[in-house]
Amino acid sequence: MNRSLCFLILLALAAQHCVCCSPDAAAADPDLTKPNIIVIYTDDQGYGDVAALNPDAKFPTPNFDRLAREGVSFTHGHSAAAVCTPSRYGLLTGRYPWRTKLKQSVMGAEGDCLIADGRMTLASLLKENGYHTAMVGKWHLGMDFPGTPSDRDWSQPVRDMPLDKGFDHFYGVPASLNYGILAWFEGRHAAVPPTLFTNKKPNARMSDYRIMPPYDRTPQETKAALKRDGFEVAPDFVDSQCLTRFTDKAIEWMDGKSADAKQGKPFFLYLPYTSPHYPVCPLPEFQGMGDCGAYGEFVIETDHHVGRVLDFLKDQGLEENTLVVFTSDNGPENHWKNSLRKYSHDSRGGFRQGKRSVYEGGHRVPFMVRWPAGIAKPSRSWERPVGQVDLLATVAEIIGVQLPDDAGEDSQSFASILRNPQATHQRLPLINNGSGTGGFRYSITDQDWKLILPTPKAKPELYNLTTDPSEKSNVADQNPKLVQSLTKQINRIIAAGRTTAGAPQPNDTGYWNDLGWMSQQQYQELGPAPGQE
Repeated sequence: MNRSLCFLILLALAAQHCVCCSPDAAAADPDLTKPNIIVIYTDDQGYGDVAALNPDAKFPTPNFDRLAREGVSFTHGHSAAAVCTPSRYGLLTGRYPWRTKLKQSVMGAEGDCLIADGRMTLASLLKENGYHTAMVGKWHLGMDFPGTPSDRDWSQPVRDMPLDKGFDHFYGVPASLNYGILAWFEGRHAAVPPTLFTNKKPNARMSDYRIMPPYDRTPQETKAALKRDGFEVAPDFVDSQCLTRFTDKAIEWMDGKSADAKQGKPFFLYLPYTSPHYPVCPLPEFQGMGDCGAYGEFVIETDHHVGRVLDFLKDQGLEENTLVVFTSDNGPENHWKNSLRKYSHDSRGGFRQGKRSVYEGGHRVPFMVRWPAGIAKPSRSWERPVGQVDLLATVAEIIGVQLPDDAGEDSQSFASILRNPQATHQRLPLINNGSGTGGFRYSITDQDWKLILPTPKAKPELYNLTTDPSEKSNVADQNPKLVQSLTKQINRIIAAGRTTAGAPQPNDTGYWNDLGWMSQQQYQELGPAPGQE
């Protein structure tokens, strides 16, 4: 009996015996194999920026806390990378981003989409299985815009973008706000095209920047005024409107699909917010809230909009059979140091370092799942490793679909954890990467143990994350056999093109320089054999 069929039988038995958290859940919507699904993705939000996870947080987050209270908190949950673009790739595809051509850093607004044509995504999986699909918010995986910055034709459509990766509907912005081509895109066009120019402007309330009018007619005017090259922006774009607009548009779209959802055609919404990433620009009504300055206010505003989404689900009678995932693309930006020093607020949640780092603070993030009709005994935590790359396999198992060998190669379902508080789920070794002592580094986590691989300038680092979650005591020298074993595991996972069982798959490139602890010959010997690629 395969895993999907087994899971469906368990769900049927659970519904029959009414073990859902609501006694009326099964009667309200018996088809628990087709829940509505919402993935809310914040930007640069650290583990410690959720009050339910950090009792010393200096601002309230009642709606984030509600997700924890009414669902499962994955306290050892990880983004696929310590920066933006690659994490988004891993979330949507269930495949590690370093398997692509992008080995470090992030993309700009314009460029070939990192998700290749034909690659399965959460959206395409669900669309093929009867779901309405929409993305509202920040993409940051590359788009093909018409023409060049000096010669645009905004009457032409945008290509190689969310509508080409499984989404029926798109409203949002191409990338982080500091990369330009800023306009309110809906579908393949912007109602008001980005025909003016601007760049980062001083932010009176935070030591970052703002993107706000007045804008310039030429990039040269921006260069003269701000000492930076101008990037494209629409006359009506204002950074502080992002959260309100995205939430309004998300609710508007869900409202149009709610009748279908009640009749058996569910929806999938991917809602990646631009906050609390720079620019930190809370609206006036949130200013003065909390005890962590403008940053705390911005997180409070983000929490408010998450609450609007949850309230909509309740008001429409959709909350019981809607699975909501809430998580962040990486750890907190460098402002965490000032917040800790000035306000005694630790955005990292006590973990080491923050965004960009291979250490836990770079990629251990808030990760909560709420599904009233589908989660047994909510308000609990799961303390063993899971990754955002696991969402694809989890959703596939929930809807009863077997993933093909060339999809979700690093994705392992955690659906059993939702249904069973005593689940025996054990995550296969989880890989992360980012900057660290000695340069750009890779790590592998296998249950209690995390090994950071060596570089020419740094020795291996080994930590027991159960006894030393802040990674203070490197015990690599005392455990050479464990270092050797974990090194063999990461070598196999990288070279074979997959973590999970199945036919080996090719990475999008050959051997690359960051794999300095492994020789090119080892990479080739461990990789797919001829004819398996």
